[in-house]
Amino acid sequence: MEITTTPLWQGQDNGLNITYYPPQGEARSSAVIVFPGGGYRVMAEHEARPYGEFFAGHGFHAFVADYRTNPNHFPLPLADARRAVRYVRLNAARYGISPEKIAVIGSSAGGHLAALLSTYREKIDFEMNGDAADEQDYLPNAQILCYPVIRLTGEIAHVGSGEKLLGEGWQERGDALSPDVLVTPDTPPAFMWHTAEDSCVDVRNSLTYGAALKAAGVPFEMHIYPDGFHGLGMCAREETFAVHDAAWKNAVVSWLNYIGF
Repeated sequence: MEITTTPLWQGQDNGLNITYYPPQGEARSSAVIVFPGGGYRVMAEHEARPYGEFFAGHGFHAFVADYRTNPNHFPLPLADARRAVRYVRLNAARYGISPEKIAVIGSSAGGHLAALLSTYREKIDFEMNGDAADEQDYLPNAQILCYPVIRLTGEIAHVGSGEKLLGEGWQERGDALSPDVLVTPDTPPAFMWHTAEDSCVDVRNSLTYGAALKAAGVPFEMHIYPDGFHGLGMCAREETFAVHDAAWKNAVVSWLNYIGF
């Protein structure tokens, strides 16, 4: 597999890249863009490259996108996520991708970012780069959320993500940036998985988002596994619960097939 890395923002020296994992075997015309987790503090490697390799191994054009983390605050991570979708859509013909078959996947705080990208439609004044990518739509065609942070405030909030994403005054701003309150009928369809045992990001984050999608008439598929700790990623462990939870991988490929990807 010839993996290639390209600056996410052309002409900007911010160290952000987007890394391409070409499809293996029979190539699909669809893409999956990966946003790793890490609580908006770091980007977790086990939720980055392994995801790219997995989706590429199933024929998808896979991309792992960098985004800014603390001490950078909102809206910078969202601007980076929008840029990643715009980059892939701009270069769709070159890669052999349908611009209407671009999915995003995020884990934990990366799941919050993927969900926010799929729901937050306000303009960001400094998100443009002054190039052709600016003309592309940033809304993905599907969203895949792995044990996602959804609530930034309230009983089931992941406080650390809210603090790192928003900085000072996060308590007052967090509710408006919780994706469940931003869902509309135009929100792309979703696949979610979580464990009921997750003690870091309460499983009710996924359930709350699912309820919001249902209320808006947005199709979704959700898998709640009984056991397993937070941050399992590709479930590349020997414990019985991890072997069981690894079923999400076949399930997400089946779902992508089902929705025409």
